[in-house]
Amino acid sequence: MTAPPVTAPPVPAGPAPISTVRGLWVDAFGPGLKTRVQVAQVVEDAARLGVNTLFVQAVRRGDCLCLRASVPHITDRDFEKNFDPLTIVTRLAHARGMRVIAWVSVTGGVNARVPNTSPRHVSRLHGPTAGANSWMSRRPDGSWLEGGDGWLDPAIPAAADHMVESVVSLVRNYPVDGVQLDRIRYPDGGAWGYDPKTLARYRAETGAKGTPAGSDPRWQAWKREQVTALVRRISVEVKAVRPTAWVTAATITYGAPPAPGDLAAFRRSRTYTDVLQDWPTWTREGLIDLNVLMNYKRDSVGEQGEWLDGWNAFAASVRGRSEVAGGTALYLNTPAVTASQASRTVATGLGWVGYSYRTPTLDVYGTRQSTGQGLEAIRAALTAPGGALAGRVGWQVRPPTLRGLS
Repeated sequence: MTAPPVTAPPVPAGPAPISTVRGLWVDAFGPGLKTRVQVAQVVEDAARLGVNTLFVQAVRRGDCLCLRASVPHITDRDFEKNFDPLTIVTRLAHARGMRVIAWVSVTGGVNARVPNTSPRHVSRLHGPTAGANSWMSRRPDGSWLEGGDGWLDPAIPAAADHMVESVVSLVRNYPVDGVQLDRIRYPDGGAWGYDPKTLARYRAETGAKGTPAGSDPRWQAWKREQVTALVRRISVEVKAVRPTAWVTAATITYGAPPAPGDLAAFRRSRTYTDVLQDWPTWTREGLIDLNVLMNYKRDSVGEQGEWLDGWNAFAASVRGRSEVAGGTALYLNTPAVTASQASRTVATGLGWVGYSYRTPTLDVYGTRQSTGQGLEAIRAALTAPGGALAGRVGWQVRPPTLRGLS
C-alpha cells in the first residue's frame, strides 16, 4: 500500500491590510501638470515606480488645472493653452491601471505672490478688499495673509457653498476615482476666523458676548464644527453624484502622537486646538473613506521617527471603517530613509503615499539633483527586496461608504 503524501497544514491568513493604496502626490507649483508632455512623463514615471494611485492637484488656490470646474483654470504663464490636465492624466493613468484622486486645496483662496488673473477668481469677487462680501479668514486685527496665502473661512456660509461646489464639480465633470480634501482646516496659529460675519454668526448661535480669544474652548469648538460640517457636506454631495467615488483627506499630525485610542490626548494636540481639525470624528462617522496622514517627519531629527510610527498607530486605532494611509515627505529625506518610513508604514497594514513627484528626494529639494535622478533613486530604494513597492499591489476596492445623509 502506498502511503498518502505528507502535506503541510494550511497557513492561516493574516489580518487583511487596512489599505493597499500605494500613491504619489503630484503638485501644481512647478512642472508636472502644465503641458501634455509633462503629464505623459508623470504617468510614465509613476508606472515605473510601481504606485497604483496618483493624487493629482486639481484645485490649487481657488483655481483649477482643468477647464470644466466651478472655479476658473490656472493662469500661469507656463500653462499650455487649450489644455485640460485632469482629462489627460485620468485617461493615461487609467490606461496604465492607476487610479486618479483629484487633490483640492479646499480653503485655498489666493496666492498673493502669484495671483490668478481671471475676473471670475474668488479673490477678485470675494477677496480681502470686497468689504462685506469678503470670504477671507482673518486674524483679530483684520489681517488675512498667512505667508503668501489667503484662506477662505469655512464659517462663512457663502464661502462654504463655493468650496463644496469646487470639489463636487470635479466629480460631476471628470472620471476621477475620488477627491482629496487638503487644507480642510484653519491656518496655523489659532487666532483665525475673525471676519465680522463669522463673529456675528458665532454670537447669534451661541449667545456669546464680545470677541473671543483664540484660546477660548467654546470658540474653538464652534469653528471646529464648521470644518467638520464642510467635510460632511462635501462627502454627502460627492456621494450623491457618484457613490463609488472615494472621499479622502490629507490630515495634520503635528507634534508628538497620542497613544493608540487616546482621544483625550488627541484633543490636547495642535491638530485639534490650533488648526481645528477633528479627523478621528471624520473617520469614525464615515465622512471620509481614506485618511491620508501628512506624516512629514525626518527620522534623523530627535524623536520624529518614533512620532511617525506613533501617529500611524493612533490613526489605525480610531479609523472606524475608513482606510488609513501614511503620507511621508520624500523631499525631507534621503531615499534610504524614505524606503524605511514606507516599509514601516505598510508593515502595519496601512497604505502609503509619497510627497511629492516634483521633489522626490532631499537632494532634489535642495537643487543638488534633478527630478529624474531623484525619481530613479527612490525607485531603486522602494522596489528593493522587502521594499514597500517591491511587488505590484492593487487598490481597486470600493469605498466603505457609498451614501450619506446630511
